[in-house]
Amino acid sequence: MRTRFSAAVVRVECGGRLVYERAVGTLRDDGGGPVYVDTRFDLASLTKAFVSTVALALVARGTLALDAPLHGAITLRMILAHTGGFRSGADYRVLLGEHVETFALREPLLASPGERVIYSDLGFLALGALLARTTGIALEPLVEGELRALGSRRVTFGRHARGEPIPATERDTWRGLVQGRVHDEKAALAGGVAGHAGLFADALDVARLGEWYLASRFGRPSPLPAVLTVAATSEQAPDPVLRRGLGWALKTNDENSCGARMSAQSFGHTGFTGTSIWVDPLRDLNVVVLTNAVHYGRRDLREVRAALCDAAVEMFAP
Repeated sequence: MRTRFSAAVVRVECGGRLVYERAVGTLRDDGGGPVYVDTRFDLASLTKAFVSTVALALVARGTLALDAPLHGAITLRMILAHTGGFRSGADYRVLLGEHVETFALREPLLASPGERVIYSDLGFLALGALLARTTGIALEPLVEGELRALGSRRVTFGRHARGEPIPATERDTWRGLVQGRVHDEKAALAGGVAGHAGLFADALDVARLGEWYLASRFGRPSPLPAVLTVAATSEQAPDPVLRRGLGWALKTNDENSCGARMSAQSFGHTGFTGTSIWVDPLRDLNVVVLTNAVHYGRRDLREVRAALCDAAVEMFAP
């Protein structure tokens, strides 16, 4: 896999217990030091699943409501299910000199709220701004503080990853080698703190995220109410490619990156840098894959993710 990524950590939990964990590779293609199981990676869009969880924690406390208007006619449920009508994204060169969150909030919608699924970075950029506005707390301390309260250990935005041995992501003409800084250009323009990307974490904390949504199904303690974890991992919006829960993608067919062996009830999320989590509630199985795949170019990692999920089912939860 040396031509696909220089660094990788795989963690598998079954029944809420660690059954497999391995780290391989180096921080960069030219070395830079080894990778360990507690190495933190740029999570890219896995950030959305964490920020969605923060929003659901606020719903549980009554600070937010799933179906009350949050931005015009757009509700929190719509944003979390990617049915708010927001455009998918924007070329970062369009955003130079713009306030990125303001752009996301004012950009004309591509569809009517609730009409259809459009997977959207802009929707989660807007969500980050709306969470900060609603709570009166800046997004960075809000997200980091709420996640610590839920039980995470080392999930932070990039400012708290500086000086840490983080696997390098991409070399680009704008920033050169990106290492220890957020890869996503829109998040970078937002100062590294955004609702759609920007979090860094190790495999243990990503697995904890999955466990929060699994635990109550099997009588284990969860920091989130079962009514919300069940709703979040149930279909909120149909889609022929990936059905949507609340912040989660739901397995729709065997071509999804969770592979063929995980059950139809499985939920997960991927990140553009080469990260993923897939959770099978039928098997009580939680598979985390963290890589820096964009270090070798922007190629699809679907078959690698699928092969690892298939292997986890076969080895630990057939």
